Amino acid sequence: MARELDRQSAFSGTRPATDEIDGDRLARYLADHVAGFRGPLGLARFKGGQSNPTYLLTAESGRYVLRRKPAGKLLPSAHAIEREYRVTTALATEDFPVALPLHYCADPGVIGTEFYVMAHVAGRVFWEPWAPGLAGSERAQLFSTLNRTIARLHSVDPNSLGLADFGKGEGYVTRQIKRWSEQYRTSQSEPIEEMDRLTAWLPQACPAQSTTSIVHGDFRLDNCIIAPDGPRMAAVLDWELATLGDPLADYTYHLMMWWMPRSERGAGVGSLLGHEQEPGIPAIDAYIQEYCAMTGRDGIPHIDVYLSYNFFRIAAILQGIVGRVRDGTAANRNAALMASEIRPLAQTAWRFAEQAGA
Repeated sequence: MARELDRQSAFSGTRPATDEIDGDRLARYLADHVAGFRGPLGLARFKGGQSNPTYLLTAESGRYVLRRKPAGKLLPSAHAIEREYRVTTALATEDFPVALPLHYCADPGVIGTEFYVMAHVAGRVFWEPWAPGLAGSERAQLFSTLNRTIARLHSVDPNSLGLADFGKGEGYVTRQIKRWSEQYRTSQSEPIEEMDRLTAWLPQACPAQSTTSIVHGDFRLDNCIIAPDGPRMAAVLDWELATLGDPLADYTYHLMMWWMPRSERGAGVGSLLGHEQEPGIPAIDAYIQEYCAMTGRDGIPHIDVYLSYNFFRIAAILQGIVGRVRDGTAANRNAALMASEIRPLAQTAWRFAEQAGA
């Protein structure tokens, strides 16, 4: 049996990155484009994250974070850091918890790819969804913070932030099924029967969209920075998949941690399975009820379809990461371990499809 990966240790902190970016050239560029920046510049790469390489910049003027596109062959529409920069810039004007964007560079000649720089946010990242080490009362407050944050995001008016054209809005799930079916097929490394069934069933099963909001696309605890002194949201990270779409699809993605298949290797997405009784973790029904109360809903109709879609979607996303290993563009050193995670996700997606009548 493969040795289980310690997610907190494997994904926390940084590693040297002096051979990946010309630090002197970057420092000269930032001095001209980021207000107040002063070198010299130190570079380190964050160990976590699966998509866009992310770096800690340490300078005389303070700490910054740089996020770039990977080098090499990329899937169509993937790694959209320009969209990350745009949506976080807009949300920052509403005091929504994001790392303040400082500068976007579309010129690949500076470091080899497009990138943007944001302010560094101090805090904690929990790589396991049950937040090991917290007392029950603090864990309960943390889950409430997560729920309030995504409810607040789904309540923001995109038009008021100049984001009316940030996505097509209507028909979000239909488009997502098409997109991820195509990207799955592009990256596919072995046949998985459940994925074939899902690509056939989901298009005719997806619910009609009742409302449109900004959706994060990957909202989970390990994409958040929690304040160092309590369960307060300091910043939501990783906006690569953000667009306008169906908030219920976005929210049910967040709920997947209650059913996420446990990984022996720990390289996929964290799961609450086996930890549901940790003090402070809310019952799933109560958690959903809290979100619905904050967003003015009576409940989440077609939840099994939404969950089937989301497990299918994350299986396709992980297949894309495995494809990047094959193509030499994977951002995370543990990405190769994810191949074994795809089939259990597809099987879980199909179980929800069967509950929905497939």
